[in-house]
Amino acid sequence: MTALTIRLPTSVHKEIKALAEAEGVSINQFLTLAAVEKISALRTVEYLRAEASKGSRADFEAFLAAIPDVAPMADDTLDIDVS
Repeated sequence: MTALTIRLPTSVHKEIKALAEAEGVSINQFLTLAAVEKISALRTVEYLRAEASKGSRADFEAFLAAIPDVAPMADDTLDIDVS
């Protein structure tokens, strides 16, 4: 493991401390989880952009064109007013 010293505004430190206590974890655990969540979110965006770049509008429209034009099954309907 690596130690890291950071400077935080007092208000941020107090908020982190309160949230960590409410979650029943240490401040170190809380900040580690927060960093992992942020890394995961950023990596997910990168992955989705990479996957999206592999697609094409023409392929998407061809896929949609292959779907039969039929009414949805009863279990697949919503009783909402869209007017």
